[in-house]
Amino acid sequence: MPTSHLYQLNEIVELIVLTNPTSVLDIGVGFGKYGFLAREFLEIWSDWENYLNWKRRIDGIEIFEKYLTPVHKFIYDNIYIGNASDILPNLNIKYDLILLIDVLEHFEYDEGIKLLKLCNQHGRNIIISTPINIGKKGEVFGNPYEVHKFQWTSRHFKKFKNSFFVPNDLSLICYIGEDANSVKKHVKKFNIKTKIKECFPFITPLYRNLKKLFHFS
Repeated sequence: MPTSHLYQLNEIVELIVLTNPTSVLDIGVGFGKYGFLAREFLEIWSDWENYLNWKRRIDGIEIFEKYLTPVHKFIYDNIYIGNASDILPNLNIKYDLILLIDVLEHFEYDEGIKLLKLCNQHGRNIIISTPINIGKKGEVFGNPYEVHKFQWTSRHFKKFKNSFFVPNDLSLICYIGEDANSVKKHVKKFNIKTKIKECFPFITPLYRNLKKLFHFS
């Protein structure tokens, strides 16, 4: 799909803002949502005086040209058409942030690892989101590249250093890069367990004592 579910917007936009990149590469731009949100929250929210006077570079890669609209031309500085694995080696810039939002599931494992390694070479940081359950999905909107090919899990990212995961009920969200440690310190935890601990700090030690007393897990 040229779009993705709305229940990961908070997490991904927060990671983008905390990274505060001056250059972004959005791989698999689709409808252009994350380029638009990056432009809005990195530009407009940081400079109230110069509306539409873009200071950051936001590029994109899209393999299916029919997804592109006039909106993309307004938001993105450059959009490269083709397979990201072929385009990345020819780009002479190292981006502060590369976005791989709902992209990896369209690659077989070996192809996906190759793409991740290229992103690691050409990006200071990477934000990855892929469905926890890819299901069965074929061609959509006449785009043969929409087929889901591989189910990614957290263990597939362990070979990449400086990484962490952000909890989400529907997506596996992983942050990899040089700024991972500093970004992780400021990420808000949206999951219910963390919220309970924040509101009721006495719950955890009480639960531990009950476990010891009644011997349950």
